[in-house]
Amino acid sequence: MAHKKKVVVTGFEPFGEHAVNSSWVAVQELERLGLGEDVDLHVCEIPVEYQAVQNLLPSLWREQQPQLVVHVGVSGLATTVTLEQCGHNKGYKRLDNCSFCPASQCCMENGPDCIKSVLDMDAVCKRVNESDIGIAVSVSKDAGRYLCDYTYYSSLYLGQGHSAFVHVPPLGKPYSSQDLGRGLHAVIQEMLQLLEQDHTVEEHLHNEHCNHSH
Repeated sequence: MAHKKKVVVTGFEPFGEHAVNSSWVAVQELERLGLGEDVDLHVCEIPVEYQAVQNLLPSLWREQQPQLVVHVGVSGLATTVTLEQCGHNKGYKRLDNCSFCPASQCCMENGPDCIKSVLDMDAVCKRVNESDIGIAVSVSKDAGRYLCDYTYYSSLYLGQGHSAFVHVPPLGKPYSSQDLGRGLHAVIQEMLQLLEQDHTVEEHLHNEHCNHSH
């Protein structure tokens, strides 16, 4: 029997004007849909607190050992399901739900300024938009220098790029929770397919290399 793929998907708790955080609502909707028989899906809600993220993410990667972690956050500016290509290390001045921000205003002392996902978000975006699920998807390179960006950077660092971040609009602007759940489902399926392809190519190259050594 094929080994199940482990995927962790997170949403955030309410903060600021977001009394209901559509990211967590969307993730719960995704959990109801599931990602199919061969995917073991684990979901969790992340506090909008820098220190909680620092404590939670390492244990999440260590205990779950996922092939992919997808973080979902709400953006009041978003009107599409937005795929973030990279996370940033510096510029964290906004106070969190505990009125705290890192003294260094950065995520990781001496870490690279920007870490990119191993996933090609343009490719994921194109595929989902071509599938015509009635939910628009776009790509962004700026996750906003708040807890979304902070979480994404930390996760990319811990998971060697095997992480993704998806920004969703607030509920009803324009999508319902069901729409957002379907959107996440489509996006994550494409991400897993891309990872699978890359893995197959790597194995193929590795085998070619091995065959030559005899």
